[in-house]
Amino acid sequence: MTASLVLASASPFRRALLENAGLVFAARAAEIDERALEKPLEERGASPEDVALSLAEAKARDVAMHVPDALVIGSDQTMSLGQRVYHKPKDMAQAAQHLLSLSGKTHSLNSAIVLVRGGEVLWRHVSSAQMSVRPLTQDFVDRHLQRVGEKALSSVGAYQLEGEGIQLFEKIEGDYFTILGLPMLPLLAKLRELETIDA
Repeated sequence: MTASLVLASASPFRRALLENAGLVFAARAAEIDERALEKPLEERGASPEDVALSLAEAKARDVAMHVPDALVIGSDQTMSLGQRVYHKPKDMAQAAQHLLSLSGKTHSLNSAIVLVRGGEVLWRHVSSAQMSVRPLTQDFVDRHLQRVGEKALSSVGAYQLEGEGIQLFEKIEGDYFTILGLPMLPLLAKLRELETIDA
């Protein structure tokens, strides 16, 4: 490895993805106020993809200030239905509202990566997955949330695809890593191009 690599995240899921790919890296959580950054973007009509890229860049830049010689990976994901960007539900009632609003529709998971070194953005990328939810009834949503419990509050869409959340869907278009929030194939290709990992 010719340059140190830092993941600007405390997410155990993103860390595991990089570890499982055999990368050697450090991880450091970014200290940014995501909602404060999102609000002006949404007010001026930024696309959900641009919101994800802006948040990923803010995270990478924040961490890069502390490790100026390292290549920093910033990443973020937005969930959108049209131009509406969702946030984690505050309670079970809001989780139910989220699921019912997605019923019979296709929403997007937009996963962005930004690479920063020494304050300079070297690369930006966003991948989207299309998630088609089958028609849901209020009764099904209530029973589903009773079964999964508070876990529904830990994700923006109020579902965990790796668990019972898979029952909500009739079709999914997009790769596994984009759905998890870190598009690994384009990231690995760029790291090889930058000679940060072995080609």
